[in-house]
Amino acid sequence: MAAIGQAALPTTARAASETLSNPATANAMPTRNLGRTGYRVGIFGLGGQGALERSHNEAVAVPIINRALDLGVNYIDTSSIYGGPERWSEQYVGQVMKQRRSEAFLASKTKERTRDASLKMLEKSLELLHTDHLDLWQLHDVGTKADVDAIFAKGGAMEALIQARDQKLVRFLGVTGHHRPDSLMDAINRYPLDCILMALNGADKHHFSFMDQLLPLAVEKQMGIIGMKVPARGRILASWTPPSPEQQKHLWEGVVEAKGPGTLQMHEAMYYTLSLPVSTVIIGCDSVAQLEENVQLARDFTPLSETQMAAIAQKAEPVSKQALFFRFFERA
Repeated sequence: MAAIGQAALPTTARAASETLSNPATANAMPTRNLGRTGYRVGIFGLGGQGALERSHNEAVAVPIINRALDLGVNYIDTSSIYGGPERWSEQYVGQVMKQRRSEAFLASKTKERTRDASLKMLEKSLELLHTDHLDLWQLHDVGTKADVDAIFAKGGAMEALIQARDQKLVRFLGVTGHHRPDSLMDAINRYPLDCILMALNGADKHHFSFMDQLLPLAVEKQMGIIGMKVPARGRILASWTPPSPEQQKHLWEGVVEAKGPGTLQMHEAMYYTLSLPVSTVIIGCDSVAQLEENVQLARDFTPLSETQMAAIAQKAEPVSKQALFFRFFERA
């Protein structure tokens, strides 16, 4: 195995575009390059949370995934920790992948920081997803310097990613994060990863901005850039009704309490992020109707002007902390 700090050899996996094709995508929504992967991704992808991470929810989750593919969505994101120890999200996605694997670029993640634990996670991911390979395997939730140091240490998770790619269990390698930009910049400077999944929404500029230095660095490195936390689990949206303070404490311990709804409409939230230099955005959906609304928004998208972008950011400022709740978790 090559030393972790050295430049990666070109991937031996075939370009994803050679083996993946959702025939509905071209007429469904605009597409963009997913960095160096050779894949044209629809600008809206299906996130693995929402209905897809709820226990015993197959009757709701599986129809969402099938309908997403029918509508031309060709990027599906999940993780080994979505849905708890039972990994419900991977289970539901796997039910669909049994028959429709070739229609989606399939991404999952490891939250583990060691080589051996990550490889064990991957083995189970492949089993649950009913596939012999992932298109993208990502280091999940890299938020601190300690995370990065552990991942790149001897016996760290980065060794697992390289080994899995060399064995063609995964095609491309990535990193994800939503806490602080510095740790993600450190990670992508240490190794030429193919993709980055980062939290980007209309409130980004107000606290620990990812747009300031991290996003330009990822563009410079020609990475596939996937935006997440676009509606902030609804907290940035004017249509959102906050749970009671007691429920919020249970759901988001240590997170800034939301005292009221957000300020943006869904089209403003999505179009803000899509007007940034991203390849696609992923959003977890609670229903087929919500999925269909998001696909229609993607179909109708045209980039916002700088003036429109500034207006949305200003509109989001009063609810910026609740919209960026994921940046305020206490970290070790």
